[in-house]
Amino acid sequence: MKKDIPLMEAIPLGGSDLNITPICLGTMTFGEQVNEADAHTILDRALSRGVNFLDTAEMYSVPPRRETYGATETILGHWLKARPGVREKVVLATKVAGPSRGMPWARPGSGMSGADILASCEGSLRRLQTDVIDLYQIHWPERHAPRFGDTVYDPRKETSQTPILEQLQALAKLVAAGKVRYVGLSNETPYGVHEFARLAEAHGLPRVVSVQNPYCLLNRSYENALDETCHRLGVSLLAYSPLAFGLLTGKYDDSGIVGVPPAIGRLARFESMRQQRWGRTAALETARRYNALARDFGLTPAELALAWCYRQWRVASTIIGVTTLAQLDENIDAWQCKIPPELLDKINDLRQQWRDPAV
Repeated sequence: MKKDIPLMEAIPLGGSDLNITPICLGTMTFGEQVNEADAHTILDRALSRGVNFLDTAEMYSVPPRRETYGATETILGHWLKARPGVREKVVLATKVAGPSRGMPWARPGSGMSGADILASCEGSLRRLQTDVIDLYQIHWPERHAPRFGDTVYDPRKETSQTPILEQLQALAKLVAAGKVRYVGLSNETPYGVHEFARLAEAHGLPRVVSVQNPYCLLNRSYENALDETCHRLGVSLLAYSPLAFGLLTGKYDDSGIVGVPPAIGRLARFESMRQQRWGRTAALETARRYNALARDFGLTPAELALAWCYRQWRVASTIIGVTTLAQLDENIDAWQCKIPPELLDKINDLRQQWRDPAV
């Protein structure tokens, strides 16, 4: 099941001149599940293993709390300051939070004005201790769009206060000031990606180069029109949650989620996360089937889930999140795994039967 392939080679991100590795280290556990010293050790190891792409957000760590808002960016900033020359070696991505979603400490109210975006960027630059953010992303749509487990658009719930054009104009100011190099989106829809691209072209504003959306064996909703949209517009997918919050590692196969000792993972430790899409009974039941399939073919569940995501033509870079060096090494080692055609067929058969339980 293994094959010798070249070490990860950096590839262009969208239409930018940023060259990113196809594995990105996500950092949302830093500051909650991972303390600063351990986070720095993980960052060092990722860099030594060839990963040059780091992703964070102003609202991290997760689950979000007033006390840890901005903690992850602060940890990254300390790491960068303590290692002269490292900043030039990494592609640094962060995100501006959308409307509050119950987090008034991040952004009060239901809007996200241009002034909000500018102020958030200044905060991120300060915490990260850097002069420029390579990729600045809108964490979730300001308008009411399906996201984080919502499956349908309901216009009756629309609360948008900031037009997309105003958001783009604010991002353009940051690019013009040299504080941001490129801009991207996250948790977006085909409409959102296309509208950002259309308005950028019509008004001479920065064009989005990426979208960061969930993509894994339990959630392939990206394949429903958004993949075509991004392909035709030259927008790269940064796939997050490739292991479905741990469901695709096998750690929850035997006892389920409720009652598992807290140390085992996020879904067991944080009740708020069990109430989201990854905590659905159908998601766990389907994950068990994929995990059993992996073992039938001599792979660990994590190897199967990651190797599948790593090799999808739709994916530019896969965002991995870890809490230990062992997890980091396992995730990077999965780059070497090959999925034979007969296993791919069985994966697709399972998908036809169980669809996307964590959409």
